[in-house]
Amino acid sequence: MPEGANIEIAQHLDEHGHSGAAHGVMRDRTLEIVEGVVLALVAVATAWSGYQAAKWDGSEAELYGTSSRIRLTAEGLLTRGGQQQLYDSSTASSWLQAKATGNERLADIYARRVRPEVRPVFDLWIKMDPIHNPHAPAGVITMPQYHNRLLSLSAKLQARATGKFEEGTAARETGDKYIRATVLLATVLFLIALTQRFKLFGVRLGLFGVALVLLAIGLYWVASYPRIY
Repeated sequence: MPEGANIEIAQHLDEHGHSGAAHGVMRDRTLEIVEGVVLALVAVATAWSGYQAAKWDGSEAELYGTSSRIRLTAEGLLTRGGQQQLYDSSTASSWLQAKATGNERLADIYARRVRPEVRPVFDLWIKMDPIHNPHAPAGVITMPQYHNRLLSLSAKLQARATGKFEEGTAARETGDKYIRATVLLATVLFLIALTQRFKLFGVRLGLFGVALVLLAIGLYWVASYPRIY
């Protein structure tokens, strides 16, 4: 083979080698740029997810505290309401006993001791002649018209406390979801950092692909969860 042909072939191979090397460098640099962009995205998403987890944990504590305070107030009202109900029942029974024994003076004293809230129901009960009418209610508190404001308020507060407790439980579950998302995004950070340790482009690309799949899942989670600003 002529010497000129050998030189031409050598030059061609050298140009091809330089072209392949340049292509490899460009490919690696492109992947590095994409990795850098993804790392920035993951860092922001991880910080946001951690922030939301902390906010929801704070909301959980606040809601549980509110529930406890409301329930404590409701229990106090329940105790006072129960005492009033016992007083109403005792007053009506004492009036009935005094009336039945003919002690009008004592019966009048008990009648005056009836609480203003119960007065209309007490008067209605008297009109039903509980002494002689066997079908009359046994006492004031058994009347359908009987109402105790404190007991009713206690029931409303109990329901409100339960609602706040359930909101706190939901906040805790949301916070746990954000924690799981944060862990997943941290795994993505680890995988991307791991890809940079390998020189083989195929291995780097494979790990980077897994990281992108996990990132897509993590971003979907974070985007779909409720947020606190």
